[in-house]
Amino acid sequence: MLQEIKNRILAGGEITLDEAIELALHADRPELYAAADEIRRHFCNRTFDSCSIINARSGHCPENCKWCAQSAHYHTRIETYDAIPEEEAMTIARHNESQGIKRLSLVTSGRSVRGEELDYFCDLYRRMGRETSLQLCASMGLLNRENLQKLKAAGVKRYHCNLETASSYFPELCTTHTSEQKKETIRTAQELGMEICSGGIIGMGETMRQRIELAFELKELGVCSVPMNILIPIPGTPLEHIAPIGDEDILVTIALFRFVLPHAFIRFAGGRARLSRETQRQALRAGVNGLLMGDMLTTLGSGVDNDKDLIQATGYDPL
Repeated sequence: MLQEIKNRILAGGEITLDEAIELALHADRPELYAAADEIRRHFCNRTFDSCSIINARSGHCPENCKWCAQSAHYHTRIETYDAIPEEEAMTIARHNESQGIKRLSLVTSGRSVRGEELDYFCDLYRRMGRETSLQLCASMGLLNRENLQKLKAAGVKRYHCNLETASSYFPELCTTHTSEQKKETIRTAQELGMEICSGGIIGMGETMRQRIELAFELKELGVCSVPMNILIPIPGTPLEHIAPIGDEDILVTIALFRFVLPHAFIRFAGGRARLSRETQRQALRAGVNGLLMGDMLTTLGSGVDNDKDLIQATGYDPL
């Protein structure tokens, strides 16, 4: 069954939800990972996509996402601040450029950004566009058409809005907004000609079926970049005591995402630093072809030089 599905995808066909669940339950793990890597090599070659983020507004978020350290509903002791100073942001941007990182996103806490604050970030994007060669991305919540258009006019090519988990599970984790509101933002950005980066967090109590459902929702939306985050339980959040997801579950999830999304950049993002070097290496041979590099929003990432070594050691073109 595994080989038949793999060959079908290589020929331009698709996997079904039921088939993906069957593979999750019964496929030989090394064979599954190898098949996913073959699909990746066929559709994406040796190209590796790197990006980094700037935590451009931190904390005081009115949303009640159970995983998030930035929610004002929980007491997590993170650093909170309003819009990052311009020169600080530019220093970070130039540093990322000097490290060979291709993309940079400003990421803000809160439901959305608007008004004078959005204008400030748009001016910052224009300056980044003039003074660096970085490809610019934005992650600023549930924006309307007018505000997304402002970002595009300022040079933002790709908009990020994670679905986070399957629509069937999302209400268990957040009640202040919905998956459909996220999808509405994504569709509007696409209508304006922006690329979409959207993925999720695994290990939040969802089932393997729900992880696969998320992959199919992302496929339906036609996203080109899929961040794969692993939950780091943060003290003070409702998920602080959840049991960590196992390495095998992580690798199987990555492989199945590659089967469902053969053309996408599947991007290992937050939480991977807790994994062994060997597990990270296996992930890059099981479908991953992108990394979020440097520090994450409220948790530490990994060293850029170490990531470059990992990328080259697993057969990708150097950054």
